[in-house]
Amino acid sequence: MKKDSGLVYGFGAYIIWGILPLYWKLLGNVGSVDILFYRIIWSLIFMTIYLVVLRKIPTFIREVKELLKSRRNTLAIIAAAIFVSLNWGTYIYTVSIGQVQQASLGYYINPLLNVLAGAIYLKEPLSRQAKVASLCALTGVVLLTIQTGVFPFNSLFLAASFCLYGLTKKQLQLSAATSITLETLIIAPLALIYLFFLSPVGFMNYSLNTNLLLMGAGIVTAIPLLLFATAVKKLSYITIGFLQYVNPTIMLAMAIFLFHEPYALPQFIAFAFIWLGILIFILGNFIQSRKKGLRL
Repeated sequence: MKKDSGLVYGFGAYIIWGILPLYWKLLGNVGSVDILFYRIIWSLIFMTIYLVVLRKIPTFIREVKELLKSRRNTLAIIAAAIFVSLNWGTYIYTVSIGQVQQASLGYYINPLLNVLAGAIYLKEPLSRQAKVASLCALTGVVLLTIQTGVFPFNSLFLAASFCLYGLTKKQLQLSAATSITLETLIIAPLALIYLFFLSPVGFMNYSLNTNLLLMGAGIVTAIPLLLFATAVKKLSYITIGFLQYVNPTIMLAMAIFLFHEPYALPQFIAFAFIWLGILIFILGNFIQSRKKGLRL
């Protein structure tokens, strides 16, 4: 496997996540909680088909049996399912109320938490350029936070939940397909109970176009998760942290140019600090890898 293959998977995941607000905007007539649980149900169906078509069912069964031997790993996959579900729900809600910039801010904060978690919890080395890059990015995030005028609860919750999700997955020895299938399977019973008995609309009682979009939500949810799960296994958590700036940058651009949310010079300055940090980190890693032949 080429040393940069992890970067390809990572970039792919974050680009898809960056453009997903366009998809959720098409489901404006569906409640946030309903979208969340439809994502879980249809993701599980998609992943089941994926396992069957690619003949990965034996691998899935073997990995699940191995997982269940460890109480710690069993609790970890349950925790991962909860973290990603909370993240999805908060994200969908934030976008649905027209706060794409708030969602973007959450994913700007998240990489800083990833870098911190990688350095403190996983004991990954934090190079000089990573420290400088983190300081630049932190400056930009603080400026963006101040400019919102309110304490960004949704943004912080998005950042923390996805950091914990990625950190949990980093420590699980599961293939990407098995991990995602289990995560959706764990939450699926709750989703079915809500959609059949508690949802004000009922299960799939929308127009044909909306029902098709809800079914497609499983595909657009599962594919970037597969890419992300693969990238997490191949890259350091610090590198994952800085890759994630691709996602909120795309979201921020859409918030400004497509959704016409307010954007002024102070926000541009904050944005410049963040991208300066990314540039320092990427160039530093590139130079080091060229000199020492290290994997990013």
